[in-house]
This record gives sequence, C-alpha cells and structure tokens, in this order.
Amino acid sequence: MPDMERWPTVRLLSTAARVVELAWNEKLSSMGLTHAGVIAMEVLAVKGALSQAALAQIVRVQAQTMGKTLARLESHGHISRERSQTDRRSHLVTLTRAGAVALARAVELERDVLGPVPVDTGRLRQELLTVVRDLAGRNSSQAMRGIVKPERP
Repeated sequence: MPDMERWPTVRLLSTAARVVELAWNEKLSSMGLTHAGVIAMEVLAVKGALSQAALAQIVRVQAQTMGKTLARLESHGHISRERSQTDRRSHLVTLTRAGAVALARAVELERDVLGPVPVDTGRLRQELLTVVRDLAGRNSSQAMRGIVKPERP
C-alpha cells in the first residue's frame, strides 16, 4: 500500500469514511444491525409507518436493496411489515418497540466509534459539515442536493 502521508486529502477522507463505517458495522452486527439498517430505522422513527418504496426513496436506494435491509431488520424483530389497508399490493413498515431500543443503542455505539481516536471530534465534525454542505451546495445534480437539506436562516 502506498504511503498514506502522500495521499491526497480526498483519498484520505474516503478511506476514513470506509474505515469508520466498517468499525461501526462491527459494533452493530452484535445487534443484528448494519449502517443501512440504522438509517432506515431512523427514518421510521421520525416519519412513522411507510411503504417499502417510500422508505427506499427517502434514503435514496433501490426498493430491492431496501427489501434486503428490511428482511434483516424484520428477522431480528426491529421492524414489522403489514399489508397496507389502502393498497393491498404494498406493505407498511413500522419500527417495533425492540427496534426503537436497538436504535437508541446504535446511536450510542455510533458516538463511541471515534472514542479511542486522538482527534478533536467537535472540530472534525464542524469541518466535515462544511465539506458536505459546500460540495452539496455547489453540485447541480438533484441527487447531490438532496443529500443535504438547505439550512434555514
């Protein structure tokens, strides 16, 4: 592997993101969760029951991909799926009580991922917010702009 000291900042940032996600997924796996599952559960916690298609659209993944994530969550009791009363072709996805407990624990684990790293996480967070907001604001693609909601004055 080439010397990381010579890597461009973008490569370091990309590698750091992958390493952090792997470390977080290792912690989550004991609860039957993944990063993708936590994101889906966070949306359900805020929005309430949603169809699989609506949930996939909100988190910007294909419905088939969301289906795999939901199957894993359902097998661990984190979500439930029931046939919609208004559209018998679709199922409503709901966060279970056990899912809400698991989500709270996952949020704690997420905070702990960078705990042992000797870095000012508050400063790092502010710098990352600047990078994400600035790049998303400059990009003209709808997908990129949709990642970050504009700040309200």
